[in-house]
Amino acid sequence: MFAAYAARIDKDQPLNGLELGDRPEPTAPEGWTTVDVRAASLNHHDLWSLRGVGLSEKSLPMILGCDAAGVDAEGNEVVLHSVIGQSGHGVGPDEPRSILTEKYQGTFAERVAVPRWNVVPKPRELSFEEAACLPTAWLTAYRMLFTNANVRPGDCVLVQGAGGGVATAAIVLGAAAGLRVFATSRDAAKRERAVELGAEAALESGARLPRRVDAVLETVGAATWSHSVKSLRPGGTLVISGATSGPNPPAAELNRIFFLELRVVGSTMGTKEELASLLSFCAAKGVRPVIDSTLPLDRAREGFAKMAEGDLFGKVVLTV
Repeated sequence: MFAAYAARIDKDQPLNGLELGDRPEPTAPEGWTTVDVRAASLNHHDLWSLRGVGLSEKSLPMILGCDAAGVDAEGNEVVLHSVIGQSGHGVGPDEPRSILTEKYQGTFAERVAVPRWNVVPKPRELSFEEAACLPTAWLTAYRMLFTNANVRPGDCVLVQGAGGGVATAAIVLGAAAGLRVFATSRDAAKRERAVELGAEAALESGARLPRRVDAVLETVGAATWSHSVKSLRPGGTLVISGATSGPNPPAAELNRIFFLELRVVGSTMGTKEELASLLSFCAAKGVRPVIDSTLPLDRAREGFAKMAEGDLFGKVVLTV
């Protein structure tokens, strides 16, 4: 079957390790099922995999892709929850948690095998392309907002780095849930788009906000960390799920964190139950993922290049 996969690890030039071509058909052991992929979306995790983060040489070749929507062996339209081993369903009860492409082959292929427990019904209101955007970036944003930031309608939230998949999802979900959302970006066009998607205001990175916020959603890391901490009200919450600009900020702002009794919460992906709730929320409220571009699987390299250059707003989707 045709697939996009990591053939080599290259820390400096990750796209050098990306290959497109034939790979073996997946097999479904007991408790697993095979899904015909209709659409799959790119995540920064795929680029990090090509750099060798979470993926070792001995695991190569590895089909990339965490997210997908498709049709299962019984003909049902489904969305995949990409966390394997979290519950013991379909794998050993003591198996450490991983996501597709770290230990098991991913979704950038005509077919993929996953535990039956990881299959979630796709709402008919969502297209395959829309549904394929949700299991990683949008699920991450959903958990950051509604589980770990624990915000309520009317609360104020700052989303750093408008344009990325998680940040875009947080703006749309937050606005739909009645939050007052502020966003930042170095790019004027991305700031304008953030307002169109529901942000109350979008400012240049590091700019002073109109007011301090109840929560900050942080995916940028070192470059925005100090601004994130300084933007919180006393007792506010900073939720971090990534560090695309690096993990080591020049100043940790520890004095401000303890003096103002701020909460710093790490957040990774989300549960199957949260994915089901996210799908239901999108279907009921008419919320749709922001798609930057849609490409056929055989043009996956273009999508990877677009993501690596940061030249996007929303998700890149590959169709099969």
